[in-house]
Amino acid sequence: MYFVDTHSHIYTNAFDQDRSDVIERSRKAGVSHIILPNIDGNSIESLLAVSDQYKGYCFPLMGLHPTSVKENYQEELALIERALVEKHFWGVGEIGIDLYWDKTFIKQQKEAFRYQVNLAKKLNLPIVIHTRNAFDEIFEILDSENDEWLRGIFHSFSGTYTQYKKILEYKGFLIGIGGVVTYKNGGLDKIVQQMNIEHIVLETDSPYLSPVPFRGKRNESSYIVTIANKIAEILNLPIQQVAEITTRNALSLFKLEKKL
Repeated sequence: MYFVDTHSHIYTNAFDQDRSDVIERSRKAGVSHIILPNIDGNSIESLLAVSDQYKGYCFPLMGLHPTSVKENYQEELALIERALVEKHFWGVGEIGIDLYWDKTFIKQQKEAFRYQVNLAKKLNLPIVIHTRNAFDEIFEILDSENDEWLRGIFHSFSGTYTQYKKILEYKGFLIGIGGVVTYKNGGLDKIVQQMNIEHIVLETDSPYLSPVPFRGKRNESSYIVTIANKIAEILNLPIQQVAEITTRNALSLFKLEKKL
């Protein structure tokens, strides 16, 4: 039984003291691949260093996170594009729109998101979308950019059932479910109950959003098993089936090789 963690920031300094131990625990837990989305220009060096150190186990994405979109966003996008041209990445992410903390750069966030969506389509790569308080804005851009090249993941899904159904209309998208599904009053479990397992991938978003009973502590990829068990419970499916389908979904989207 194998799992893919489709979203981890294990390259950040939260793991500098014990990264090898964290990787070892994830291997023992059955995690066969870890996908690493970038944040901004400052994170590229550490992202590549960890991806190279654990080549064949950690797979980097390249993108500009919406909360890093500031006055210099065009310079940041130039860095992202240069990296995508010069090195091999498995997707474009994490990109999107975040209006939860600050709406100052909403126009720039929209421009950066659209630009990176088009980069991904040009390079035939999937995108990993971060959205907070911004589903309408994301949908508006995806509606205008939707074609056979558009595909990816709605990372850390926090939307409604109606928004879930809207995502399915784009055909090429999967829903990233993480630790929030285990939160008693989070409400995500009620939405997942209405989802089809064929549309789901697993993620931790480590070091953030640890599942219960690890909530409040640093998250890590080995906890993906806790998330998978909760989804199995909600959908009344065997854990083996959740592992098999979500792993297949992830491997297919990112064009990764299956590991026995």
